[in-house]
Amino acid sequence: MFRFLFLLFIAVPIIEIALLIQVSEVIGGFSTIALVIITAILGARLVKQQGVHALRSVQGEMARGQMPAKELFDGLCVVIAGVLLLTPGIMTDAFGFLLLTPMVRAHLASQIMKHATVHVAGYSAQTSGFESYSEPRVTRPQSNSSSSNTIEGEFERKD
Repeated sequence: MFRFLFLLFIAVPIIEIALLIQVSEVIGGFSTIALVIITAILGARLVKQQGVHALRSVQGEMARGQMPAKELFDGLCVVIAGVLLLTPGIMTDAFGFLLLTPMVRAHLASQIMKHATVHVAGYSAQTSGFESYSEPRVTRPQSNSSSSNTIEGEFERKD
């Protein structure tokens, strides 16, 4: 993982500098700087708009008692898009704008969930998508008496 991150932090700036040089040769230096500033401003507005929408979606799902997995993933993608759009460069802006596209986020989520496993208190299940998420069932032991108010369990006091 360290090697991957190291290469990422070395490769991305080199690619960005090369792209900025090539674009400035085609459209000029001032126009390239203006392009970077305009994409940062436009990106910040879009991130704010979609971030507020994602937050409201998370709150709505939680108010309905549902797990907001898809909405949280959308919010994470919007945050990552914001970081990419505020980073000066052409390639990071392209990836940032892609992450702001709902279709791209849905496709990315489905690809990630194909390989995800949910683990909850001893319960694990392979999932194939956000809509297939289900809560683990808690079963109670059957008692002989239907009117019993006894709850079985173990108690240990630790001082």
